[in-house]
Amino acid sequence: MHLQKLIETVKARRDMLNVTQELLADLSGVGLRTLKQFESGKGNPTLDTLNKLGDALGLELSFTVKNNTAKL
Repeated sequence: MHLQKLIETVKARRDMLNVTQELLADLSGVGLRTLKQFESGKGNPTLDTLNKLGDALGLELSFTVKNNTAKL
């Protein structure tokens, strides 16, 4: 699952930088509860939240939109 990989990447980067969840919440402007839910896999982060976390951690996030419509 792509979300799980994103969670793992954010956690790994945060650990690599020795940044606590509290500090990342402050640096990114994302609520601590939202961050904890995201990292535990229980949250449903918005694109804005993911961008804020990425910016604070020096990560560049990119998204691909696929057209999966069936032809009738």
